Amino acid sequence: MNILVLTQILPYPPDAGPRVKTWHVLRYLAESGHHVHLATFLRPEEAPYLGRVRSICTSVHTVPIRRSRLRDAYFFGRSLVSGRPFLIERDDLPEMRRLVQKIVAEHAIEVVHADQVGMAQFALGTGAATLFDSHNAVWMVVERMAENAPALLRPFLRLEAARMKSYAVGLLSRFDQVMTVTENDRNAFIAALGESGQHTNLSGGAPAERITAVPIAVDSASLPQKRHVQGSANILTLGTLHYPPNADGIRWFFQQVYPLIREERPEVSLTIVGKHPPSDFQSVARGRDDVQVTGYVPALEPYMDAAAMMAVPVRAGGGMRVRILEAFARGIPVVTTTVGLEGIRAEHGTHVLVADSPHAFAGCVLQLLDDPQMGRRLAEQGRRLVEEHYDWRVVLRGMDTVYGRLARDA
Repeated sequence: MNILVLTQILPYPPDAGPRVKTWHVLRYLAESGHHVHLATFLRPEEAPYLGRVRSICTSVHTVPIRRSRLRDAYFFGRSLVSGRPFLIERDDLPEMRRLVQKIVAEHAIEVVHADQVGMAQFALGTGAATLFDSHNAVWMVVERMAENAPALLRPFLRLEAARMKSYAVGLLSRFDQVMTVTENDRNAFIAALGESGQHTNLSGGAPAERITAVPIAVDSASLPQKRHVQGSANILTLGTLHYPPNADGIRWFFQQVYPLIREERPEVSLTIVGKHPPSDFQSVARGRDDVQVTGYVPALEPYMDAAAMMAVPVRAGGGMRVRILEAFARGIPVVTTTVGLEGIRAEHGTHVLVADSPHAFAGCVLQLLDDPQMGRRLAEQGRRLVEEHYDWRVVLRGMDTVYGRLARDA
């Protein structure tokens, strides 16, 4: 099939959750014999990686884009006037609309695969079959952010969540197929359709038949297993830090959990890895030898090898945490929250430790520091889980069913 994939960011290098997911989707579609064309927004720093993406795609097309706080403020104002979610207003550029129409016409595109909610608007009206690949039920992420946000921000976040929910439900009734990455998100979409009264409109079929959960995948073969450092007391946490749910969780960990750990084990240290750390992260690390904020690093292996464990303190996430799957694949013991483990078939005490309160989370970290043998056991079981259930060559076979329906209905 001739497939056009629409992405908000260049899906390479696979150094963050959205890129990891989309990169393996592109690889799988290409290796399955499809002709994959890509249209993506392109930031200046992404340009050096275009060649790698072109190596697996039939063609790659880009629309240059720059983000700034001033531009975001402008689009936020437009959102308040239009009633559309901020994320949709921000990405609704006419250059991308024209590009998509041109590619569809020139390459006889049969399926337009819209990756994430911001790109879905460009798939409509092309005349091709459509697939909405939703990385998460994004309104749930915003709702959870509102629960922990300062009081002044809560009304705006709740307004954005309501608008995004309404927008996403409207999309579901206009796409031929929909993919989520977890059953939780799939059920949330179906429930939202039912609440809206549109549950019978999804391409003329029942939601259960048109919405499919296909988990995020990783490449376990390419992820080297950790070299264990005897006696390490270092805690590693990482994520794209300009993404508010990531920053919120790490901030909670540093402020409420880490001091409890240090009371029991003063020798413990914390390493925070991730692009664009907030200024308050830099401030708390300044002058301390037990906290390191690295910013973006080109290679994670030295930090993972030095760590005793990874902490994934998620309070407002959605979809799946790729960093947990990659930690499992690398053989690193993990402590996370109930929200952090959503969508992953891992069990507390077998593959991972799970806690939601500051004292319980600190207790799990201390347990791993005191019992390295438990950490090794969790790491072994986590690696096996990824190999059997979350490797990209295994889990993405679920897309075959989705694309089979699209081919049948085309």
